[in-house]
Amino acid sequence: MSRWGRVVASVLAASLLIGGLSVLSATEAAAAIEIRRVAGGLKAPVAFTFGQGRRIWYVEKNTGEIRIYNRATGGDRLFVDVPALNANGERGALGIALHPRYPEQPFVYVFVTRNVDGAVRNQILRYRDRDGSGVGRRVLVSTRSEATSHNGGRILFGPDRMLYAIIGDSQDRATSQDLSNEERGKILRIRPDGGVPNDNPFDDRVFAYGIRNSFGFAFDPETDALWETENGPECNDEVNLIESGRNYGWGPNETCDGNAPQNTNQDGPNPVLPALLYENAIGITGIAFCDGCELGPRSEGTAFHGAVNNGQITRIELNRARDDVVNREVVANSGTGTLSFEVGPTGRIYFSTFGGIFRLVEV
Repeated sequence: MSRWGRVVASVLAASLLIGGLSVLSATEAAAAIEIRRVAGGLKAPVAFTFGQGRRIWYVEKNTGEIRIYNRATGGDRLFVDVPALNANGERGALGIALHPRYPEQPFVYVFVTRNVDGAVRNQILRYRDRDGSGVGRRVLVSTRSEATSHNGGRILFGPDRMLYAIIGDSQDRATSQDLSNEERGKILRIRPDGGVPNDNPFDDRVFAYGIRNSFGFAFDPETDALWETENGPECNDEVNLIESGRNYGWGPNETCDGNAPQNTNQDGPNPVLPALLYENAIGITGIAFCDGCELGPRSEGTAFHGAVNNGQITRIELNRARDDVVNREVVANSGTGTLSFEVGPTGRIYFSTFGGIFRLVEV
């Protein structure tokens, strides 16, 4: 089991305590930022997104329920229950996105692991929203899940209105460098109907490769560039600037041997090195950019990421060209592992834990 999987069981219990708190204290490093609860007592909302009318759409990792929480009323209701879910380890309901033109185009997308015809598959499903319920399930992507960890699961529409998705290497390192009809260890880019965009780099759904396992990526609102957080093994968590067709270096020759050079990002042709490297792995998770996030002038234009191992929330600063990381600072601690990071409709930054959804606030 990976570090993320080992943390799941321990933080489930701890997160129940957080569900009863309205405010969590920030670290001394940045006392001006606190964590405020938005919705508590949830069941492993590992991914969420925002809809109209103060609604938060989220997935329950272990049940397969896609639910809608109404911040205005406190109501919480079922949209659809994904059948045949496999939630062993890091599998389960892992990602959610709404069509960029929702509700005019009433489609809801989820990344799930399912038992299908005797096999386990990571799938991207599309549902139609009909009067508040999910109907017309359609499978857009279906790839093998050969292990209970390293499944990825993050999905997000980009500024180009294409759907991006991360699929982990399924604990088979060689898949990340395999471009012969292999989608594990890759970042995918597909049209909203599941088709292949005509400007993808390999004439298939693959956008970038050499990926181990990731729970977070976000687009820079100033440049539209894609930034990804990458889980290393016992070493080398990364923040990467993702470019079309590039190789991010994970593969079969990796090592975290302390007596030899650490190699987790140098396999394959012309590997791109990370913009930020944590040599001691933190279990890096989601990432979100501040664009009017109301967390003070130091935060504008920066990005925030989380960690499942220690609950720390880190603010990273980019250079003037916005193609490299020049500084990082821990600004808050959730007290438990953080998961997805998202930007709300007014620019505020939200994140989830195994027990709830929270917002970063300036005090």
